[in-house]
Amino acid sequence: MKYQTQKIAYWFFATCMLLFSLQLVYGFIMGFAHMGFDGLHNIIPFNAARATHTNLLVVWLLTGFMGAAYYIIPEEADRELIHPKLAYVQLGALVAVGVVAIIGFHMNWWEGRKFLEIPRPLDYLVVADVLLFIYLIGGTIWKGKRYTTTSMVLFLGLLMAALLYLPGMINTDHQTLDSYWRWWVVHLWVEGVWELIMGAIMSFLLIKMTGVDREVIEKWLYIIVGFTFLSGILGTGHHYYYIGTPRYWLLVGGLFGALEPLAFLGFAIYAVAMARKGGKNPDNKMAMAWTMATAILSFVGAGFLGFAHTLPQVNLYTHGTLVTAMHGHLAFWGAYACLVLALIAYAMPKLTGRNLQDSRMNVFAFWTSNIGMIAMTLAFGVAGIAQVYLERKLGMDFLTVQKEVEVHFLGLVLAASLFSVGIVAYVWNFIRFGKPAGEVK
Repeated sequence: MKYQTQKIAYWFFATCMLLFSLQLVYGFIMGFAHMGFDGLHNIIPFNAARATHTNLLVVWLLTGFMGAAYYIIPEEADRELIHPKLAYVQLGALVAVGVVAIIGFHMNWWEGRKFLEIPRPLDYLVVADVLLFIYLIGGTIWKGKRYTTTSMVLFLGLLMAALLYLPGMINTDHQTLDSYWRWWVVHLWVEGVWELIMGAIMSFLLIKMTGVDREVIEKWLYIIVGFTFLSGILGTGHHYYYIGTPRYWLLVGGLFGALEPLAFLGFAIYAVAMARKGGKNPDNKMAMAWTMATAILSFVGAGFLGFAHTLPQVNLYTHGTLVTAMHGHLAFWGAYACLVLALIAYAMPKLTGRNLQDSRMNVFAFWTSNIGMIAMTLAFGVAGIAQVYLERKLGMDFLTVQKEVEVHFLGLVLAASLFSVGIVAYVWNFIRFGKPAGEVK
């Protein structure tokens, strides 16, 4: 650890661990409900559980990105973070908004728009909080002793993520227009600017762990940014097939949606090539393992499985089914969750001075969680294909089909249990590190 203010990242990482654990709880509530065991319905209705589960995903990942920025930017800018006390205020405000939103979901105070369910008054607080974060990060870069490609791409990704939250706040009284703007937020986040954040964090990790020259790694970063913008922006069209937009989106969305896997393939080749080129035995093997998992599983989940049902001829049948859940779970896990866990695995020994990164528990956490997630993906896939055939081909009633696929959710819950054991092990290892105690070197 080079700078004292990098310790701020720890508190963001700790919040990540808490929110991630809570997300798993709501995932199990939904899984058992799909199996027919919905005894909590009167207390936690399915819609409240689903809104909480998905929003906790978004919030803990954003918290992880913020923590990563607070760790990376001082080191890249070669100076302390400006106004460190405001960073703690920003974290407290973010947590407060999240708590109020979750309570609101359980009291039926929400907008009902997937991934953007939080009530409008809280939207303004989120914008204010993120603007404070952007000010702290941007000000540190501006006053820094150097400007690096890694820090600039990370800042650009975070800034654009903040700006692209605004289209979701446009008021409209038409369902098509509402869906049109909502996908500007959801798609252009996860298949657009979040990929810039992903590329920058991977660049930082590979520079630190492989020994490859910064110039070589950051040239790759330029290429990946190019692929991201080439495919991701117009690739938004694959969400516009059946919401009432003009027919030309079938061609635009199908074509550019099919190109989106190229960016994730680039990530996979990039990470593996840099690791091999470096030829260095990393002193933090688990951080490197999580980084490689990010590269490979993001291509499989976000790239390959996304392409598998992106084309209009396929999406006509799979749209809005459990096939989407299959793609979504592995995509978010591979591209973003593994990335946050990789950065935490790298940073914690530096922050605390305790070398627990390659402990047996951490190795167990890595393999158990990844095997569990792959098993969950397969369970969703089998259930989704059954749903598509029964509902979309045979024309069976939706609720009748849900009853038929209940058996597949037994496999899903078992896989989720294995996954959760791995995450519990990771969180416990995080707790074992303790609070920041490392000295500035």
